[in-house]
Amino acid sequence: MPVDAIARYHDLLNDELAADASADMYRKLRPQGLYFGDRPLCTVLRPHFYLAEQWQYLKSETEIVLSAFARAHSACFAEPQYRAQLDLESYEEQLFSLDMGGAVPWTTARLDSFYITQDHKLYFVEYNAETPAGMGYEDALSEMFMTLEPMKRFLKYYAVQAMPLMTKLLAVLMRGYREWGGTGMPNIAIVDWGHVPTLNEHEIIRRFFNRHGMNAILADPRNLEYHHGRLWLGDFQIDMIYKRVLCSELIHQMGLDNPIVQAIKDGNVYMTNSFSCKLMAKKASLAFMSDERNAHLFDDQQHAAIHAHIPWTRMVAERKTLYRGQEVDLIPFIAEHRDRLVLKPNDEYGGKGVVIGWEASAEDWNETIKQALNNSYVVQEKVEVIYKDFPSYIDGKLDISPRFVDANPYVFDGHTVHGCLTRLSSVALLNVTAGGGSVVPTFLLQKRER
Repeated sequence: MPVDAIARYHDLLNDELAADASADMYRKLRPQGLYFGDRPLCTVLRPHFYLAEQWQYLKSETEIVLSAFARAHSACFAEPQYRAQLDLESYEEQLFSLDMGGAVPWTTARLDSFYITQDHKLYFVEYNAETPAGMGYEDALSEMFMTLEPMKRFLKYYAVQAMPLMTKLLAVLMRGYREWGGTGMPNIAIVDWGHVPTLNEHEIIRRFFNRHGMNAILADPRNLEYHHGRLWLGDFQIDMIYKRVLCSELIHQMGLDNPIVQAIKDGNVYMTNSFSCKLMAKKASLAFMSDERNAHLFDDQQHAAIHAHIPWTRMVAERKTLYRGQEVDLIPFIAEHRDRLVLKPNDEYGGKGVVIGWEASAEDWNETIKQALNNSYVVQEKVEVIYKDFPSYIDGKLDISPRFVDANPYVFDGHTVHGCLTRLSSVALLNVTAGGGSVVPTFLLQKRER
């Protein structure tokens, strides 16, 4: 049915309607904060659709994989020999002890994947376990798309269901705050640098929190102060940090003795996600999951899910390992098979430093291998990606062109899935932060009875 629904949606469009809908959309993007820095967040005229059974498969399989990540996190949290496989920085080791006996390290996370719905092929390529972005954008885009004329016409034939995320976000933040020991209605600081391009989304979330009875502000960590046993932004006393700044950037720029760390050490502020979330936020977490050295940590169901959904991934190092059941010498293997491999820095985001082997020259690939041996990188096997047609209005006419599509389900409390970030791109690296692409709302779909 999604193929039929997409065809129906596209058949409703013509040059005139596409022009009107595009103008209407661009008029609404700016006042609703649907920009990434200076770029419009969405440039196409159709949402992404899932049937209920397709979504249920994505949800249930993701939750099995999450149970395996939870086991991996527990093992790494408890045992230094496991943590060594993640190639942590020294400051990360110092901060993990602050989570001892605390609430779940993740209130929110996001698993990034490619999902080929017709064959139920699902491949997870990254676990955003630290600061998952996009929930505010997705909710605002869903509301905006429902006001566009093509969607209004489409709704005569199909019922669509959004999966609101900010309500779920606030609920898990409050649950984590209560588990931590907080009482009453907390003052919330959404903490990130004042120059990041995602400030528009932070503002969407801040307004949502305020509408639902919370006192919430945006706070640059450089402007925070810790005194009299409380964390402050000016005269605003902070009870909860909804952390969007990356741990690595916070510590590298402000050191370990910054006001946030001081307040957490003293137990005087609740922060989520907590510092130990960085264990699984490393790209090396997927290497940990798929490495034969760690197979004993997982049960049969988790093994099946790991085998089916996590591509072969290894930390780049001089070692022997298994590839499809055969022992290989890892570095020569990487050098020889760039047509099927990707190299990624262990602790970067937004596609920074990623080298796609089949798009690189042999010289660039070999140079990246040298860098990887002297730094912290993973190598990951190529996965099958999906592309679908999306309409837009270009050069005065309707344009329907294929785009790569990913599927990034949101995770709450570390174990359950609700809602999805969907990104489009004309290139293999699907990442808005990297400078291209588009975000679209994600809807569940059902045909209306006629």
